[in-house]
Amino acid sequence: MKIEQLYTGCLAEAAYYIESNGEAAIIDPLRDPQPYIDLAEKNGAKIKYVLETHFHADFVSGHLDLAKATGATIVYGPTAQPNFEAHVATDGELLKLGDVLIKVLHTPGHTMESSSYLLIDENGKEHSVYTGDTLFIGDVGRPDLAVKTDLSQEDLAGFLFDSLRNKIMILPDDVIVYPNHGQGSACGKNMSSETFDTLGNQKKTNYALKAEMTKAEFIKEVLTGLVAPPQYFPKNAVMNKMGYDAFESIKAKGLTALSADAFELEMEVENTLVIDTRNQSDFVAGHIPNSLFIGIDDNFAPWVGALVTDLNTRILIVANQGREEEAITRLSRVGYDNAIGFLNGGFDAWQNANKPTNEVNCISAEEFAYAYDRDELAVLDVRKHSEYESQHVQGVENFPLDTLQSHLSELNKHKEYTLHCAGGYRSVIAASILMRNGFDDLVNVLGGFNAIKATGKVRTTAYQAPVTLL
Repeated sequence: MKIEQLYTGCLAEAAYYIESNGEAAIIDPLRDPQPYIDLAEKNGAKIKYVLETHFHADFVSGHLDLAKATGATIVYGPTAQPNFEAHVATDGELLKLGDVLIKVLHTPGHTMESSSYLLIDENGKEHSVYTGDTLFIGDVGRPDLAVKTDLSQEDLAGFLFDSLRNKIMILPDDVIVYPNHGQGSACGKNMSSETFDTLGNQKKTNYALKAEMTKAEFIKEVLTGLVAPPQYFPKNAVMNKMGYDAFESIKAKGLTALSADAFELEMEVENTLVIDTRNQSDFVAGHIPNSLFIGIDDNFAPWVGALVTDLNTRILIVANQGREEEAITRLSRVGYDNAIGFLNGGFDAWQNANKPTNEVNCISAEEFAYAYDRDELAVLDVRKHSEYESQHVQGVENFPLDTLQSHLSELNKHKEYTLHCAGGYRSVIAASILMRNGFDDLVNVLGGFNAIKATGKVRTTAYQAPVTLL
């Protein structure tokens, strides 16, 4: 028996490869099927099953392309109603894979079709459970992402409580828990940086698995502190349920190489967006006017999903040479299938063609401290609200990046704004958004809040909840 966790940091997503006696199962694959096909071929195995724990919201699964390429059977748990051929298993059904068995456990709560897969080894021992978004390490799945349900969040949280108590927690303590996500995913609120653990340890450390917790307490605890999910989540869930275009056709379209002139012409077409995927230091030094910066070396796909509201947007890519396919692949993972080409030769080709360019003014943290001390700055902190509350530069306003576009009317286009995030990535995204919307007088702080704090020259404060006098 062979088990391999295939973890993708950008999405904090874990897919799984399970193999026994020449047969393999893939659990929750990402969009591009080739890595899984290559892995099976390397091990001399045939992919028999593609197991889906639920209709994912935070990424587009590769189940359709992988099944088509390999002849594997797509499996969902009870109540799933996919718009394509799949085996909808019954609760407790056993799937034979080589010399092992995979038992389907219906664990509704995150969504109603959510299911976990219990691996029983060659000796009949319950070895590991693949919990999808039902149980994470340190957390449980949020109960507000189901597609088109009449059930309330409280109803779903109640189902989740029952699923955990009646299906998961009754398993032996030495069973290994393999979840679909880790720290950084928006599918939970308190996930650990660890990507697997024993069930016994989770019973001791996971707030949601406290033995003495009542259902009412669980519901309150799970629902407390949830922030709105990214706007693309329900759209991805629909794609996973209804189907999508083949990845190879998406990739072929996106890999259209465009000259600077052709690229410029495409920019004029309605609903077209230029996404610059280079490093933020390259973008601030020079970029195509009205382009949106989202660097590929950070949380690229989630930020595209959070900020580009129309999945059908025509996307033109500016990338460092050789990274165009990576950008297209990562866009498709969150449902952005309309990349129509890339700038052949990258930004250098644009400059060599004498096309117009823009820059972003930047200052060091030391320069920021000097100007701040003289009360010369209007500062926008674009970190998450929780980061801002934890500690921020005294007197600055918080405009979280994921909601910035909906608050532009609160800002003055004729005023100079100094932007910072934690380390410098998000503030450059924010600068590109503001420049696209007519804000021309912007300054970016290099190194962000971390660098500002390190100077020791700027007053910081934490959020203080108002005191109620009784």
